[in-house]
Amino acid sequence: MCGRNTLTSNIKSITKDFSIDTWEFDNLKAQYNISPSSFTPVLIHKNEKRVVKKMRWGLIPQWASETSIGSQMINARSETISEKPSFQNLIQQNRCVIFSNGYFEWKTINGKKQPYYITNKRKLFSFAGLWSRWKSINEDVIYSYTIITTKSQKNLSKIYHRMPVILNNNDVDKWINHTKYNFNVARTLLKPYLHNLYYHNVSPFVNSTKNDTIRCIEKIKNPYTINLF
Repeated sequence: MCGRNTLTSNIKSITKDFSIDTWEFDNLKAQYNISPSSFTPVLIHKNEKRVVKKMRWGLIPQWASETSIGSQMINARSETISEKPSFQNLIQQNRCVIFSNGYFEWKTINGKKQPYYITNKRKLFSFAGLWSRWKSINEDVIYSYTIITTKSQKNLSKIYHRMPVILNNNDVDKWINHTKYNFNVARTLLKPYLHNLYYHNVSPFVNSTKNDTIRCIEKIKNPYTINLF
């Protein structure tokens, strides 16, 4: 499961790196502890342009009667998204990319959960996702998304057996551009990330979703005694 992540890059750098045409997320601030129900910038393909919209993490299907179901849909398994009713109608035209500088996973060690921060140190992650537009009976509209996961790459598998699907920058268009690439083509991207990722121990400070400072990602010394490998 990918249940927490970060986004510390600014609008200017994201727009440049991903050739964004339209940005619809005002006042973006560094987020060091993004949790389900948080709003983050999400990239979609609309009218042949790259558009960033403000979306809530935790997909709310169009047929849902309320938003609470989103807490159960923060992730979608790549192996079954074409079979699940909540995702079947989204895989062709509602594919998206979620920006992230890193994500957290927890490993139980001696009965205690040790959090780790996983990153590639320099580049911004592009998580593959699906998005939906939901409207309440009061006509309130919420855009929401889920992050697609796959089996973990070998060097991370002893922390957790799943990881987000991370796209290479040159594959982003193949994932979001539904007018040019159908899902049969796009689904070939749903696989473990091949490049090296790095991780380090962080403080249990990150466990609380109320904490959202740089302390969440700072490496700590002398964590619980562990032997991953």
